Amino acid sequence: VSPMMEQIIFFHDHSLIILIMINVLVCYMMLNMFFNKFINRFLLEGQMIELIWTILPAITLIFIALPSLRLLYL
Repeated sequence: VSPMMEQIIFFHDHSLIILIMINVLVCYMMLNMFFNKFINRFLLEGQMIELIWTILPAITLIFIALPSLRLLYL
């Protein structure tokens, strides 16, 4: 196995772990909301959650893109 192929396998494992963590988190949140009988009164006033929903995917993409670019160009 060449060193480049080994790095590609490590990148694949890294990306897969990130995707599994996202899927587990989303499934947990969906099940939690489905079985939760409480209602949030402040659901319409959620600027902070919108900010978090915008920043977290950007950070996740950076964690995936940086190893990919390093592998591609170095």
